[in-house]
Order: sequence, then C-alpha cells, then structure tokens
Amino acid sequence: MIDIETMTILIVDDMKSMRLTLRKMLRNLGIGKELFFADNGKSGLLALKNHFCDLLIVDWNMPEMNGSQMLANLRRDKEIRDIPVIMVTAENERDVVADAAEYEVEGYLLKPLTLDALDTKIKSVIEAVNHPEKAKIHLLEARACEEAGNIEGAIDETRKALGLKPNASRILRKLGLLYLEAKKAEIGEKCLQKAVAVNPQDTISRNHLAKLYINKRDFKQAAQLYMEILSFSTRYFDSAVHLGETLLINGFRTEARTLFSRIISKSRFNRVLQEKIMNICLDNQEYEYVAKIVTEAIKENPANMDLMYKAGTIYLETGDQEKAMECFITVDDNMRGGVKTKLQIARIHINNKRILQADDYLNRILRIDPSNKEALKLRRQI
Repeated sequence: MIDIETMTILIVDDMKSMRLTLRKMLRNLGIGKELFFADNGKSGLLALKNHFCDLLIVDWNMPEMNGSQMLANLRRDKEIRDIPVIMVTAENERDVVADAAEYEVEGYLLKPLTLDALDTKIKSVIEAVNHPEKAKIHLLEARACEEAGNIEGAIDETRKALGLKPNASRILRKLGLLYLEAKKAEIGEKCLQKAVAVNPQDTISRNHLAKLYINKRDFKQAAQLYMEILSFSTRYFDSAVHLGETLLINGFRTEARTLFSRIISKSRFNRVLQEKIMNICLDNQEYEYVAKIVTEAIKENPANMDLMYKAGTIYLETGDQEKAMECFITVDDNMRGGVKTKLQIARIHINNKRILQADDYLNRILRIDPSNKEALKLRRQI
C-alpha cells in the first residue's frame, strides 16, 4: 500500500522552473516525503536504478529522451514496469492520449498545472494502485501467464477481465493480440475490430488491425485504417508512408496518392518526410503527383531554391519543359554561378532548337568552368 504523505516521487522534466514548481505544489499539498528529480527520460531511468519510487511525474516533451521513450523503456523493465506514471504535457492532447493508451499511463495532466488538478490526479492514481479493480488483477494474471508461455491461460484471464469491463478497448485489443499469438487470426481480428468500434479514437488497435490486413494483402482496408489513424494521431507517419509505397508497388495508385496527401496535410512542416514521399513517388513514376506536391510546397516556401530546382527536374520528367525552364531560370537568377542549373537550361533550349540561347548559357558555363565536359559536349552537338 502506498501512503500519499510518505511516498517517494520522481519528477522528470527538462525545465528547472517546472521541477521547482512541482516540488512547491507537492509540499503545499502535503504529498510525498522524498522527491527526486531528473531533466530527461534517460536520466530519469538512471535515477530509478538508484532510488525506489512509488510514483513518477513525467513531462511528455523533453530533449534526448522524451516521456514516451522513457515510458517505453520503463514498461519493458520487469523491476520497475509497474510504477504508476502521471504524464504532464502542453502538447497536442490526442497524441498524449495515444501514448497513455500504448504505455498504460495511469493518468495525464495538461499544463499549466493547478493545485486542485494535481491533488485530484495523484490521489485517484494512488487509490487505483492501492485498491485495483478486479479486471486489473485478471490482466496482471494474464501477463504472468503470457510471460510463462501459457497463452491459453492468458486468454482465459483476459476474457475474465473483459467480462467485468466489456467495452474496454484496451482489454479487447490485448485479447485480440493474444488470439493472434495463439494462431487464431479470425477471432483476433474480430476482437481488434470491436476495440475500434467501442473506441473510435483507438489508434493502437487500428494500427494492429492494419498490419493484419497488410499481411493478408488487403491493402485497401489497411489504407482506410491509416486514413482514420492520421485523423487522430501524428505518431504513425513512417508506417503510413511505408504502406503508401506498398500500395504503389502493388498497383493501388489512387489509394497511395490519397494516403500520401493525408500524410502531407498532417505533416506540413516535416520536410524530411515530404521529401521521402516525393522520392518514393518518383521511383514509381508518379511524376504528375509529385509535381503537384512540389508546386504546393513552393507556394508555402518560394525562397527554397533546392525545392525549386527539384520542381524543375520533376517537370522535365512529366514532359513540361516550359515549366521546368521557369523553375531553372528562377534558381539561376537567385543562385548565380550554379553550373548544373545552367546546363539544364541549355539542354531545354537545345531540345527546342533555340541554338543561340543554348550557346549563350554554354558560354556562361565555360566562363565559370572552361573544362566542363558536359558543356563542351553540348557545344559540339550544336
């Protein structure tokens, strides 16, 4: 039994001011006798190796190792995995809820914190630990059975927990995964489908279900699930991009473009991810779609000359040489001295029989680099 007044608490937050604020609030509430502090998830895990703690209060957004990553490590360690955790965040609530569901966080609080909210949350979490529901006890028994290799026993205990809480999506999800492990895919699929039905925001069950459909090569169903997932969470971009590539490879081009468009709309400032999508589409000859993506991206960031150059190369792939020329001239005007851009412009002029203009650009290149082999070769052609 954990005593509210004498328990030990670890506070993990990268901001010293927040750590001090929490300490003051806990002292004012008379909660906790001994407090420890860490400035990120990595140092928090190290602190747990040296100090026994009854409760963790963990910030979600931290450098080096954030709250989610710390929790993932915590739950894999049998010695500390059952420590109750309250997650504190000022970030998008939907993603926090998804993390709480995946790592079984006991509660979460939104900044700015208040004394009443902190007091209520801690007391409710400790009460649940001290007096666990019968369903929780069955789930712990199920975990013990699973770890001992007794999957049927784990299924039986999980079914008992579900009998007490028939609309708990987390229990339905766990039961589904156990059935899949027991090679009873049809029952497992039905459990995951019910988990999604009872909790429309259950992104984790959708993700497992999508993987099941991918294994069955039911790519359309999987794509639909990821479209739904992306409406609730930004945590599955990589999996969604991989599925989009799979859709392209298997001929589901419309579905792939729709999925990619949803990813891009949800990750507008993630240039690395958008670049990855563009490269996948280029590799699969989706030139017109990539041109559309780049055109929209340039509208948002017209000063990005790397993007402008890429747009030019994509327009060349689509056969639109005039649009490609516009892009390359814009790049050349803003980045004078660039040989590769001038070469692109010269080639387009040659393709369109504009010999004088081509010769002008080839002369510009040779003034910069007199031994440029490509420029000399093109000059011999004209």
